[in-house]
Amino acid sequence: MSLQTRPKLLRVGVIQDGRIVEEHHLLHDSVTIGEDARNTIVLPAAELRPARFKVLENRGQQFHLIIDEHMQGRVNLGSSDVDFDALRTQGLATRRADDTYDLPLQESARGKVELPDATLFFHFIPAPPEGARPALPPELKASPWRTVDRLFFGILLAMLALYVLSVGFIVAQPAPVEAEVELDQLEDRFVRAIIPPQPAKKDEPREATAAKEKKPDEAKATPKKTAAAATATPAANPEERRRQLEDRVAGSGILKVLGAKGGGGAIENLLGQDVGGASVAEALSGAKAGGGALALGSGGSNAIAHPQGDTGGKVAAIGAQVTRGAGAVDTGPKQVVKVPQVADAVPEVDSSEVSPKDLARFIQRMKASIQRCYEKELKRDPTLKGRVMVRFNLKPDGRAGNIEVDESTLRSEGVSSCIVTTIRGWKFPFQPSDDVPVSYPFIFSPGE
Repeated sequence: MSLQTRPKLLRVGVIQDGRIVEEHHLLHDSVTIGEDARNTIVLPAAELRPARFKVLENRGQQFHLIIDEHMQGRVNLGSSDVDFDALRTQGLATRRADDTYDLPLQESARGKVELPDATLFFHFIPAPPEGARPALPPELKASPWRTVDRLFFGILLAMLALYVLSVGFIVAQPAPVEAEVELDQLEDRFVRAIIPPQPAKKDEPREATAAKEKKPDEAKATPKKTAAAATATPAANPEERRRQLEDRVAGSGILKVLGAKGGGGAIENLLGQDVGGASVAEALSGAKAGGGALALGSGGSNAIAHPQGDTGGKVAAIGAQVTRGAGAVDTGPKQVVKVPQVADAVPEVDSSEVSPKDLARFIQRMKASIQRCYEKELKRDPTLKGRVMVRFNLKPDGRAGNIEVDESTLRSEGVSSCIVTTIRGWKFPFQPSDDVPVSYPFIFSPGE
């Protein structure tokens, strides 16, 4: 039983400035070099190199080296090294119809291709066992120390040491002793915050102060008067006691003011000269129960009926006046409110999928928003009226596109822009297969 050997991998790499900058392990793929990312190896554009060419081609499970007339390099065929010129002149490589040379490679072959700005090397290596994870070569593996930014790491350590020393110095210092501050050493704003200011006392008027000072004297005088009255000797007989009581009553209250006893009261002195020498009793003698100036109205009424004065003149009684019903109220001429109108119209539709009547019915239901655009500008210009022709395309999703005002006699940019914005937000109940051109006229009038 023969053991099946696994095919080797083709290792291809690019060397620049003595360093391997790119490496690939291929099993069946061909190797191309060019400027874009579709190539196996990407190199910048150069004048002496084509924009894209193939170097190694896999055909029939075997790799072939493809070179042209100007390409230089060497290849080891197992026994000796041969340069590309010998391959072309000695017939070791087969010439193809496109003026390129084809050399089949065995798994022991290796070589290099000289490029204007780099060197391409290739050789075959054993395939890794199944399940093995790919690993970088030891020279390409990076250690943690090599990846650390030494300058940054040094600055970080210095800052950390400085921070630790600063904290230790602060902790080692003794706590400062705060001296107590007296109240008189504080600023005024701190004193006002601690001790709120007392409200200022209001100055009382001098009359109130004098009244308060007199009250104790009056209180003191009252007991004396009461004591004097208490110590007065009562009259011996009833006649004397009655006379004393009349004198006391006549000298107090309203009787003292009226001068009921004829002893020069205030009203008696006031009327003494104006009534022609008549006394107060004579001046008020006309107030009889039946028909005096102050007599009550007849029939139990509280109105003053037939008042008579000293001169005999008559005055209309209060009860003679009656109220009348309310008359007509003049509210001014009637005003008719004008309601702005947006006239209905028939749209122009260039499609059999959308019915003009159904479209007009939908726009009439939505014209309240169009009328609001008109009413807003009508407040600025009450004479605003005219016709606005709007054209738009009804799209398959039911929205309006390419909305524009074709013609307008309204002379209002505000109404036109508001109409375009409003129609852009509508969702039409139609879903045509393609854009449908629509023209719709809006006729505005302020109303009658």
